[in-house]
Amino acid sequence: MSSPRIAAALATLLVATAPVAYAETAARSATAATVGESTIHPDQFRASKMIGSSVYDVQNRKIGHVTDLVLDRDGQVASVVVDVGAFLGMGGKYVAVALRDFKTDHNRLTLDQTKEQLQQAQNYRLENPNTGAGTSSSPVHGGHLGSGR
Repeated sequence: MSSPRIAAALATLLVATAPVAYAETAARSATAATVGESTIHPDQFRASKMIGSSVYDVQNRKIGHVTDLVLDRDGQVASVVVDVGAFLGMGGKYVAVALRDFKTDHNRLTLDQTKEQLQQAQNYRLENPNTGAGTSSSPVHGGHLGSGR
């Protein structure tokens, strides 16, 4: 093959493969933007910061603190467990509250319920004695929930 033919063949090859290479690069960039966000959004919060946080009513009275978050199989928060009425670690009870019921402002968690209303709610058990749910660590096929990063 002569030099002009090689150059023409090479040019044809470059032109033919350029759209494929560009499409792959664009697809990778789009995936990174939607899957691997680079920073937390203002309407999001970290579970590690929520657990242990005090919970207040709308009159700014402390009504308890977040003990745990219960996730469903899809990774959605099924319940926020609030310890209500404890004094010096005794006498409290756990109550399940829907995440949507919490308001967050100024890094505070607020519920439109009083302490008395929460104390009247049904007690929530973090461990199921019949099935053992809540007693084991994370599933072996899942992530490392206790890694503490």
